[in-house]
Amino acid sequence: MDKKQIYMDYAATAPLKKEVLDAMMPYLTENFGNASSPHAFGRAADAGVEAARKQLTDALGAHNGRVYITSGGTEADNWALKGYAHRNARKGKHIIISAVEHHAILHTAQMLEKEGFAVSFLPVDGMCMTHPEKLKELLRPDTILVSVMTANNEVGTIQPIEELAKVTHENSSAVFHTDAVQAVGNVAIDADAMGIDMLSLSAHKFYGPKGIGALYVKKGVVLDNLIDGGAQEWGHRAGTYNAASIVGMGKAIELATQNLPEHVAKVTALRDELISRVLTIKDSQLNGHPTQRLAGNANFSFAGIEGEGLLLVLDLAGIAASSGSACSSGSLEPSHVLTAMGLEPKYLHSTIRFSLGDGTTREDVEYAAEQIRIAVEKLRALSPIYN
Repeated sequence: MDKKQIYMDYAATAPLKKEVLDAMMPYLTENFGNASSPHAFGRAADAGVEAARKQLTDALGAHNGRVYITSGGTEADNWALKGYAHRNARKGKHIIISAVEHHAILHTAQMLEKEGFAVSFLPVDGMCMTHPEKLKELLRPDTILVSVMTANNEVGTIQPIEELAKVTHENSSAVFHTDAVQAVGNVAIDADAMGIDMLSLSAHKFYGPKGIGALYVKKGVVLDNLIDGGAQEWGHRAGTYNAASIVGMGKAIELATQNLPEHVAKVTALRDELISRVLTIKDSQLNGHPTQRLAGNANFSFAGIEGEGLLLVLDLAGIAASSGSACSSGSLEPSHVLTAMGLEPKYLHSTIRFSLGDGTTREDVEYAAEQIRIAVEKLRALSPIYN
């Protein structure tokens, strides 16, 4: 009999939906033209690209600006920070980011720091929540950019983005950017209504293809060009369009947002069931905000064991999970997110993230919870530090 396989790493990547693949296929075959060519083949490809751009614009409530195509969330984050900082350095050289940003923001800010920009870190509380009044304290006359992620990729806490953007605009001339890579398809977003100036996303997090993403930029926000050499993206990001993936991203965001309440309700119920079962394990704890968190995110720590060891044991049981961000997998350093939250040392290295999605079932949750219990007990029996 084949080993049971349960996927609980949707935060790392979600599987491509069949409807998305079906939408992409014509742009890999008959509509193969270069979307920048003026002939009929090019116009057919360009029509698909622009239809997808409209799907992104409508899904994000991003009508007061432009949606630029990128290769993914990391590129979008880099462009937002570097592009704005370099273009607007004459206005000031102070940037604020939250202490728990994805490395695509954190490392980019660190690079800007080396170039002479000053970077301040907005702290979080023990549930990974930022507070608008703390942001107000950090704002300075030379602050030009604030970047706070919509939802944390490790512990799932959803931030008060609308309030943070409002504080930014009322107390400074800075623009507000949010990394919404984990949030799109899981959290209702209306960029214009929420006061968001720039927003990054990545298609593979909401059941679209890998290697494609977008950056929304509000009208009046000016960035340095990302790639020179062509007229694509209004001359700001040159290069031949990956029409099939762009079309797939458009279809994916349309599907992800049209039934968002139903999706969130279903996945939240499964997540809460998993949390309830896992927290019956002695010396375990849930990390992140108990309610203001992504529907599919359940991040746990178990005293006395290593998270990487638990991952390996669960993998042998057919369960795919993560110790945190897939982009920092393999690092021996404790998570900067958990450190910023002030987790006790006994929990810092014993954390594992389960992320659920459309394909998760109640049976999956029941099986996973039991296997987690078995694995924790097994590893604790071998641990020289537990009890």
